Amino acid sequence: MSIDINADKQAADAGMSTAPQPDKYDAGQSALGARGWLRWMWRQLTSMRVALILLLLLSLAAIPSSLIPQRSVSPFKVSEYFRNNPGKAEFYDKLQLFDVFSSWWFAAIYILLFVSLVGCIVPRAWAHSKALRTKPPAAPRNMERLPAYATWETDADAADVLAAARVQLKKRRFRLAPSTDSLAGEKGYMRETGNIVFHIALIGVLLAFLVGKLFMGQGGKILVEGSPEGFANSFTQYDDFQSGALFDEKEMEAFGFKLKKLDQTFERLGTQKGAPRDFEATVEYWQGVDGKPKTGKIKVNEPLQIGGTKVFLLGTGYALDITVKDSKGKVAYQGPVVFLPQDSNRTSTGVIKVPDVSRGVQQIGFDGIFAPTVSLDPNKGWFSTFPSLDSPALILTAYHGSLGIDTGVPQSVFRLNTKAMEQYKKDDGQPWAQVLRPGETEVLPDGSSITLDGVRPWANFQISKEPGKEVALYSVIAAITGLVLSLFVRRRRMWVRATAGPDGRTVVEVAGLTRTEGGGLGQEVQALVDDLRASAPVASSDGPASGAAPKSAEAEGAAKSVAADKKDED
Repeated sequence: MSIDINADKQAADAGMSTAPQPDKYDAGQSALGARGWLRWMWRQLTSMRVALILLLLLSLAAIPSSLIPQRSVSPFKVSEYFRNNPGKAEFYDKLQLFDVFSSWWFAAIYILLFVSLVGCIVPRAWAHSKALRTKPPAAPRNMERLPAYATWETDADAADVLAAARVQLKKRRFRLAPSTDSLAGEKGYMRETGNIVFHIALIGVLLAFLVGKLFMGQGGKILVEGSPEGFANSFTQYDDFQSGALFDEKEMEAFGFKLKKLDQTFERLGTQKGAPRDFEATVEYWQGVDGKPKTGKIKVNEPLQIGGTKVFLLGTGYALDITVKDSKGKVAYQGPVVFLPQDSNRTSTGVIKVPDVSRGVQQIGFDGIFAPTVSLDPNKGWFSTFPSLDSPALILTAYHGSLGIDTGVPQSVFRLNTKAMEQYKKDDGQPWAQVLRPGETEVLPDGSSITLDGVRPWANFQISKEPGKEVALYSVIAAITGLVLSLFVRRRRMWVRATAGPDGRTVVEVAGLTRTEGGGLGQEVQALVDDLRASAPVASSDGPASGAAPKSAEAEGAAKSVAADKKDED
């Protein structure tokens, strides 16, 4: 037989093709269409694989909140981040990295995960409810093919054997389905129940998180130790406030509190010198308009519960008691000024704005650095070497002119706008700058004066009401319970058959099948066999069990070998 290698070329030259031609009667595959594509996307979204991927994405999306300061937790750190890294901060702000949990991309993953879990659970729960109502399947015809199997003969009646098997399986919490000559049992339904409970609990956590974000209201308030000015739970009393889309200001609880004392402890020795050790705020609080004052303690991670609202201690620092007088000796400003810490040793920065000076005198602004334990470095400048008030000092300079607070444009109390101001000069033309210690007074070139009366600690409190936390707690407990059930409960099926043999004796067969991974099936079948033989009415007349050792992954084929040995002996 010869093959002409030029046949294809000749056929092509003749205008013919050797490629397969479509069959005119072939119907082909129809396009999915819009409905088909929607069905396909729904199946993909509700698959367990996609649910796990979305859960992983949600975990990854939450990582930036632990690396980048969040406005809802620490607005001061966010402001500091903008000062130190303005370009990067603006880029992060566009990506909503300072508000991770309220960003659109986090919400998108969140909603997709919620829909995916619901789509997974509903059909699975429906199928499980059917399984709970379904009787265990009848014994298979060839029970010896099952992974764990044992058989023996006894003089006991078949009905008595099945009755004894019913008792033993009931003790082992099997659900039974009897038939004429056999008994079927199944247990371990709680495994799938736990799995479903776990996924429903995840939905509960997501719902609790959603409710908390929609109805939550939280804000921050800085209070100075011993100050008569306290806090009342009113929207105007907060330094900053954030709320959910469905938050109702009218539902804010009536209460208030004052900071009576703030205890701070820092490590003084070793490599961790200066590290914080303990913070405790003692407050006087009252609930209701005419509530009786009570004393409460607030520590880090130990909030004070007032009704349905919690008061957390977030941060601490130092406030300076300042008195400013004009050139005529009239008090223009007096009170505490909060300084914000910039490092772990509480080197702090702050400004003092004095708008109420005598008529015809320009407004005054002070820009200062406060060090609880002051030190001077030729390269670094003034800074603090320890966070406690061991050697406090205020280093400041002053400006005069217009503070810009009369323009109607809001401005930060921690920043000084010097565009319309001029720095005070000394007689030699150098900028005016002084170091003040508690109790000292410095006079400005125009005759005004500033006095550092003292230093007191301040505490930053977060007042938070987030409904849904109880639901989240119960959901987490349910999720752990469901996870334990799904991991440790094993699905098992057992069959016991008792029939009359050719010689008139009762042939008993016991077999088991596992629906989940894990060993021990052979031992479980053997234990059932031992209990049955011990509880059979005439078990004392039985000889050694034929094939009593069940075959399993540990002892494959033991039943058949024992049965063969028995036949040879007979």
